[in-house]
Amino acid sequence: MATDVAEQPTGAENADAVDAIRGIRERIDEIDRTIIDLWLERSRLSQEVGRTRMASGGTRLVLSREREIVERFREALGADGTQLALLILRAGRGPL
Repeated sequence: MATDVAEQPTGAENADAVDAIRGIRERIDEIDRTIIDLWLERSRLSQEVGRTRMASGGTRLVLSREREIVERFREALGADGTQLALLILRAGRGPL
């Protein structure tokens, strides 16, 4: 269970810095919630695509599509983007 941002230690001693850090952390927590929601939605949609493709006699995966996604993330985020894309793809299709 997450602790309220106002109760978390900031590592700062100056009251202005403490307030600034807490405000920034609140925004980070909002972003994290959005990322989690989008991750779950993307995973559900990807699974739906896979089920639909297989039900129509298609393949489980389309590797060219996966390479396109990995490349998009790599171009935007570098090596970490590659790792992130692979995690996202696995969440949608499961492990190979």
